[in-house]
Amino acid sequence: MASAIEQLAKNANWGAFSKATELKRRLLFVVGALLVYRLGTYIPVPGIDPGVWKEIYSDKQGGILDMFNMFSGGALQRMTIFALNIMPYISASIIMQLVTAMSPKMEALKKEGEFGRMKINQYTRFLTVLLASVQAYGLAVGLESLQGAQGSAVIDPGLFFRASTVITIVGGTIFLMWLGEQITQRGIGNGISLIIFAGIVAELPRALGTTLELGRQGQFTFLTILFLAAMVIAVIALIVFFERAQRRVTVQYPKRQQGNQMAMGSQNHIPLKLNTAGVIPPIFASSLLLLPLTIVGFTGAEGGDFTATISRWLQHGQPAYMLLYGGLIIFFAFFYTAIVFNPEENAEMLRKHGGFVPGIRPGKSTADYLDHVLTRITAVGALYLVFICLLPEFMISQYSMPFYFGGTSLLIVVTVTMDTVAQIHSHLIAHQYEGLIKKTKLRGTGRQRRR
Repeated sequence: MASAIEQLAKNANWGAFSKATELKRRLLFVVGALLVYRLGTYIPVPGIDPGVWKEIYSDKQGGILDMFNMFSGGALQRMTIFALNIMPYISASIIMQLVTAMSPKMEALKKEGEFGRMKINQYTRFLTVLLASVQAYGLAVGLESLQGAQGSAVIDPGLFFRASTVITIVGGTIFLMWLGEQITQRGIGNGISLIIFAGIVAELPRALGTTLELGRQGQFTFLTILFLAAMVIAVIALIVFFERAQRRVTVQYPKRQQGNQMAMGSQNHIPLKLNTAGVIPPIFASSLLLLPLTIVGFTGAEGGDFTATISRWLQHGQPAYMLLYGGLIIFFAFFYTAIVFNPEENAEMLRKHGGFVPGIRPGKSTADYLDHVLTRITAVGALYLVFICLLPEFMISQYSMPFYFGGTSLLIVVTVTMDTVAQIHSHLIAHQYEGLIKKTKLRGTGRQRRR
């Protein structure tokens, strides 16, 4: 049976796509849902003067604004109903993961199976609404205080504008949360990741056009553009290599008595990814570092102000920014990995099922060994994230490369693409495997009839 599955995996090809009706239906649903999302990124928030906001955004862009605009697929730059995108839901999910890891009650709820999972999802949704409401209100108040050369960004400031803005933006966030869940259930891949992926990819042509326009104006030479293209390709290749890298810890299962028969021992492995934390460390580090710069940009603090001085240190390409950014990425890589993978729980699970790591005693010794291995590979993974994120940051500051070619955006695009392609490939293999089972049953039925 194992050899048959391996042969199917080798022979799986895109020619089988035409016969995979279920897969086509799922892919069409994903495309339709993402088209609805892209349409929403062009529906403006009521009460905003588009011309004034465009002028203000061009003056104040940079820092965390560019980062959130990248995640929203340009919705923040156009100030639309999806201005916050799905970020409040991601923040709520991360907070719930932290609470679950630190609270014994939440940990016990998590272990209650489907009921516990539904309860935690319900708490996550409530927290999403709360975070989105606070952020939307802060955005509404900030918009009222912004002035451009043509006047205020808000046509009619006041309580009605704040209320309508909060309702509109929170409603957009809740709709995206629901849409992401629908994509996960009825489509292919993780819905939330695909929404962020679609936002980034949709703005890549504009970023490419901006780069070529800078070259036409003489700010970029032809060799510089070729170098930037080669660097992007090299970064993508590096991301693919490291995201696929894993350390396989060998696990041995002894012979066991099953009824009157003796089951042979087997050998398996625990796959430990080099980058267990994924894209979480760069996102958290960027948000934390660029927050002072955004505060100064909105409040218009003077150069002598302490906050303004700090923000100058945290500009792209500054040594302090690079050091703090790299340090925070390393910290969050270890912190999030510790939440996702618990060596004690995995060692206990192995002991209960009779498994053991060759040469390591079951129990605490196995947990210490897993923790030692995980710490070493996480150190390599954290350094990889630092390099991936700091190299494009240097290019952005030195050569004005568009933010969409940064390390975080490329990391998201590549990892989501790899995950989606892997799931499509799995569906194709499953479809061929089901066809093989049906053929085998038909042949068996035919033989029985002939007998």
